[in-house]
Amino acid sequence: MTLPRMWGLKPKSYNCERCGNDFVSCTALRYHFRAKHLGKVRCETCERDVLTESSQDHAKTDHEKILTDQGSCWNVTPTRETKFVAIETSTSCRMCARQFGTVHAREYHEKQEHHFTASKRAQMSTGFKPENILDYKTPVEIERFVETKLRPISGPARLACVSEVEGIIALIKEVFPLPITHIIKGGSYIKGTDTQDWSDLDIVLFSDAFESLDDCRRKIPEVLEELRKRLIKSSLANRLIMQKRTPFSLRFYFNCYKEHHGHSFDIMPCYDMLGSTLSTGLKESFYHKLYLCSDNDTIQLYAMILLKYQVEFVKSSPERVKDLIRLVKHWFKTSFAKSSEENK
Repeated sequence: MTLPRMWGLKPKSYNCERCGNDFVSCTALRYHFRAKHLGKVRCETCERDVLTESSQDHAKTDHEKILTDQGSCWNVTPTRETKFVAIETSTSCRMCARQFGTVHAREYHEKQEHHFTASKRAQMSTGFKPENILDYKTPVEIERFVETKLRPISGPARLACVSEVEGIIALIKEVFPLPITHIIKGGSYIKGTDTQDWSDLDIVLFSDAFESLDDCRRKIPEVLEELRKRLIKSSLANRLIMQKRTPFSLRFYFNCYKEHHGHSFDIMPCYDMLGSTLSTGLKESFYHKLYLCSDNDTIQLYAMILLKYQVEFVKSSPERVKDLIRLVKHWFKTSFAKSSEENK
């Protein structure tokens, strides 16, 4: 399998330090600066360029400083308010999580703090940040990038990492509040698609204490809370960073070998609908239920049960397929802002 070739060279661009826009030639940049910025200063209140000689008049006519019980604030006149009205889905920075009252303020912050120029906006439209795999034009360059930057480093450190991960899994089994029939390990670490910088592990613990899938759903919050309490009292508590819990999993970050890196864990208790042996008829019946299911919570529980088969499928894939998965994950993690209501 040959990874796709990335064609084309990036044209040289000339950047305006005042507004962040890019131009194809030095002449175009000089023309832009003379037309848009020469003889102007930036208003610290509204962050607009105004003529130097009229800056004081601009401050008096466009802004009115008022004092309140909480301190001073700027009251924007209706003419400016209509022009720079805050838009709910457009005022969070596209490079960090900072929020702004107006689109104009957000764009100014992006240019000043992140040098978010026109060329970067063009790259963002394709989902890429400046340093990305598009810089590697040939399959050989991409393969070298995967080998040196993405694939986990083998050797003593990797062996120590394996020992550390098995140790935390053993601790989870030891302090789990219910009897365990068997566990399934998944995630990029187990599938062989983890990278040098990150990996995740999904641990599904099956127990006969659950009488049914509905019983499992009712009891999971209580079981996870008890597991959390036991983990933060364990000998490895100082290496665990607890994260926001989901309805069906306990999440934490585990500082691994000499704290050089870590692993994200998802611990999920589950009722075993399929049992240790899976006949063809039972499998078909289960897939049919999953196909017809419209309840998201039930689908998540079904996904836990099927984790074993997902892991087997990915682990048996060729190394090139795993490298492609690494590339896609790297692209996603480095090229998109964190998902939220503002930037969905």
